[in-house]
Amino acid sequence: MEHTDLTFEDLGKGFRVCISTEHRFGTDAFLLADFARPRHKDTVCDLCTGCGIIPMIIQRNFQPRKIYAVELQQKAYDQLKLSIRESGADNTEAVLGDLREWKSPEQLDVITCNPPYKISGTGAKNNSLAVSIARHEMMCTVDDVCAAAARNLRFGGRLCLCNRPERLSDIITAMRANGIEPKRLRTVHKNPECAPWLVLVEGRKGGNNFIRIEKPLYVRSSDGGISEEMQSIYTAEIRE
Repeated sequence: MEHTDLTFEDLGKGFRVCISTEHRFGTDAFLLADFARPRHKDTVCDLCTGCGIIPMIIQRNFQPRKIYAVELQQKAYDQLKLSIRESGADNTEAVLGDLREWKSPEQLDVITCNPPYKISGTGAKNNSLAVSIARHEMMCTVDDVCAAAARNLRFGGRLCLCNRPERLSDIITAMRANGIEPKRLRTVHKNPECAPWLVLVEGRKGGNNFIRIEKPLYVRSSDGGISEEMQSIYTAEIRE
């Protein structure tokens, strides 16, 4: 099917992402990719990948061995394929499929997922079904994501999620129910004066019972400008 509303966003370093009215991206994609930080030797998968923004950022910044990008919706998958082609991202493999059924051909070191934030049946639905599926747990839940991670991660492999702070207890409960122990938590704030609008959570398959709370991440500084850390995330400056 031909899509007439497609454009490309330039990420720098030769990477471009195809966006549309329904399938776009926001700051949370950059934050999650930076939080996950896969190694060069890692095999990675991004679930609910949409237009492919997280795999493109991960390749731009960290160059892992292989990335699988799994997407359920046909139009988003078509955009993902274009993102891969335009970026020359040959080690990213697009997968059209349901994460509740997908089985990786190899064990994974890292799984990322920017899942639908809203519980199905809560909040106003968008007029676009595609947007509603991306925002509401209509086709998958946090538990579905954690079950898929448990099925596909190697022992000791990492699952990295982002979500709204009010879903934190759901994330921790779902991780533990699927044998994934929460190990890292970081809150994201608009500025130092604001409560968090996002949480980043890492769980480890088969991990011990211990979680590290990291320092808050501020998108903007007190004077209203982009924070130094956020600027480095946007521009792919690799920090130690």
